[in-house]
Amino acid sequence: MPFRISKIISGGQTGVDRAALDWAISQSIAHGGWCPKGRLAEDGILDSRYQLTEVPFGSYRQRTRRNVEDSDGTLILNVGPLEGGTLSTKRFAEKLGKPLFMLQLDFWLAYPLLAELSDWVARHDIRVLNVAGPRESRYPGVYGLATEVLVVTWSCSEKCANC
Repeated sequence: MPFRISKIISGGQTGVDRAALDWAISQSIAHGGWCPKGRLAEDGILDSRYQLTEVPFGSYRQRTRRNVEDSDGTLILNVGPLEGGTLSTKRFAEKLGKPLFMLQLDFWLAYPLLAELSDWVARHDIRVLNVAGPRESRYPGVYGLATEVLVVTWSCSEKCANC
């Protein structure tokens, strides 16, 4: 079943967040979300091409919560143990009763998981998807893995009912 996602949001950090934004831009899908005051990320100030809104008080936690609140559901693409901001994202989604799908990138090549992700998006009628996960410095290469998951999952949802 094709995705009906109309917008991808994230916090703009390096790694998974940035992969989601770059992928959305490459697919001409609306993107946005909240970022820390000053548009800060671990690699400096976020480029203006990312249409993110600064939280008023500069907190990474506030950014994380606002992105969960403003989405129809959250996709966590993770590597290794759940920790830091990625763990906070999970906790906010659970606390707010928001749909949550977690995919361990260590095992993403299991195509049934990609079909489950596609089904989850359809079942929860996700239009605005928050995408979160670890930063690039914590898990080098996570940007590429996250991009690949988005490309393959989106392609699967567009071309076939059962990948």
